[in-house]
Amino acid sequence: MPTETPSSIPSRRVALKTLASLTAIGGLALAGCSREDTKAAAASGPAVVKKTGDKVAFKYPNNPSFDLIYLADELGYFEGTNTRPDYVGKIAAPQIIPLVGTGEIDFGSRMVPLVISAIASGADLKVVAAGGKTLQEAPHMKYFVRKDSGIRNPKDLEGKTIGFNSFGACAEFVTKKYLRQHDVDVTKINFVVIPDEQAEQTLVTGNTDLAIIHAPFSGRADNAESLVRLWSDFDLDGGLGGMAPYSAHGQFIRQHPEAVRDVVAALAKAGNWVNANTEEARKLVAKRINMDLKNVDRYAYVDDLVVTEPPIQYYIDILQSEGKLAAGKVAVKDVYTNEFNPFAQPAAKS
Repeated sequence: MPTETPSSIPSRRVALKTLASLTAIGGLALAGCSREDTKAAAASGPAVVKKTGDKVAFKYPNNPSFDLIYLADELGYFEGTNTRPDYVGKIAAPQIIPLVGTGEIDFGSRMVPLVISAIASGADLKVVAAGGKTLQEAPHMKYFVRKDSGIRNPKDLEGKTIGFNSFGACAEFVTKKYLRQHDVDVTKINFVVIPDEQAEQTLVTGNTDLAIIHAPFSGRADNAESLVRLWSDFDLDGGLGGMAPYSAHGQFIRQHPEAVRDVVAALAKAGNWVNANTEEARKLVAKRINMDLKNVDRYAYVDDLVVTEPPIQYYIDILQSEGKLAAGKVAVKDVYTNEFNPFAQPAAKS
């Protein structure tokens, strides 16, 4: 099996405020990718099958993360199919769903509210597989402060700066919902975008006062002597907001349904493997992102990656309450399909 080789993109030297502005959901901007990668992805266009048996290459980010596409590839779950990942380089997290929505990449994994907002804006994409889930022992994201910060309660965050990986996703909406439940004026908090892999160091150096960090990088913050964990998203909402699904571009779905089935089946097998082999999965991820194993947090995945509706309705409700989505604009059924998941079909369960 070929080993995927990460490609590189010039580092983004952009101020935090500029990063935040680029993540506005309605704009679906492509500025997060380098000009070279965007041109390459656009030039390649959607995969085309010339005859039965031709390989279908689906465009996918090559990011340092705990991701089932990389694990499925490593574990050989695309072998025996006509479908293969085509890694197009590193793509900033806030830009993944916008790029799936325009077809610059074919699949992407980002949180439900981003998908809902993209669909509301007219983007052509749909959730095809559930992804990560939050457990008490395996949260989707964790909340850290410096031990000497004096921050211990939600109200302590007024007037402070919170760093998270993007606007419009779980970290923003789950956090704001929780803070409002504790009578916090969220307009008095400064929210800035910091990539997960940089969030711990940014907090340690005092550039933020609280960092919301996702696995696998949250494990490094757990082991940092100067930091303390306040909460996880399981503490905030019992894990309801923790589903991190996989979405596909609508045109790719329509042109290549068999390839979508291949991808979803491989993802489901990889997710089940991770749940059954948590330590082996951590070792593979540690090798991939070149991180000390002790600092790599585990992930848990929805069984068989079958999408359920409560996590989607949860975010529709939040987006409406935040004034980001008009009532009735997007229904749950508009967001996802289990059509391509063999484990969701009655015949597969018999």
